[in-house]
Amino acid sequence: MCPATPAINQDRGYVIPIGGAEAKHKDPQILERFIDLCGDNDARILVIPTASELDETGPLYQELFESMGAKAMCIPIEERDDCYVEETIATMERATGIFITGGNQLRLSTILGGTPVARTIRRLNAEGVHIAGTSAGAAIISEHMIAGGRSGPSPRESGVVLAPGLGLTNRAIIDQHFNRRGRMGRLLAALSFNPFICGLGIDENTAAFIAPDGVLEVIGHGTVTVVDPADLRHSSMSYVRKAEAVSLIGLKLHVLASGSRFNLETREAKL
Repeated sequence: MCPATPAINQDRGYVIPIGGAEAKHKDPQILERFIDLCGDNDARILVIPTASELDETGPLYQELFESMGAKAMCIPIEERDDCYVEETIATMERATGIFITGGNQLRLSTILGGTPVARTIRRLNAEGVHIAGTSAGAAIISEHMIAGGRSGPSPRESGVVLAPGLGLTNRAIIDQHFNRRGRMGRLLAALSFNPFICGLGIDENTAAFIAPDGVLEVIGHGTVTVVDPADLRHSSMSYVRKAEAVSLIGLKLHVLASGSRFNLETREAKL
């Protein structure tokens, strides 16, 4: 699935996967940068808390964004039928930024996937609206979503579960809580199925601000691990036995701290 095509002379909005556990009160630089992109004091942030099963998640983010000077709305989409409500779509149309909370990735894909809400998110991003997601909300940003899998450093057969994402980028696959939860193995397993894209492993309280030109900038206190399989020469995924370790030869790896950049189009990293 390709991202929706912008109109002529129209830049698409930023896409901002956050690794989860972003600072909300002390030094909330990620959320402040998001609000600034969305219009600063004129920002209108729409919160989508579908991934969370906690009733307070959406209102908490709404209050947080309002305390930081933005206008905020929350639409509690809990069932697929909610995605077909015309008032919900009308509310989305007024947003300058959309924030997708954390929780369970599969709630996002099974409730939002293929609905008018998902199509509207894609269209609005092509029209310049910025889309941010934290934790599960980060995972669903890409075309292929990591829905689950094994923790640990090594890629293994059956080591990752994939599901369709929103397709806001088809240049990367995203994993979150990356180093804290030891997710290198499942990101590598995902890349063994999709060696034409980059893997982004995003630490907690860290974000990748992906600009319309495909250049991402790292913001936050951790790192973004970029795994580039462009020069992959061998993968054993097709013939290893169930749960066995997988050989991957020719991968390139970058570890990028705050302020570093990576071009998803040219595959170049810069400080």
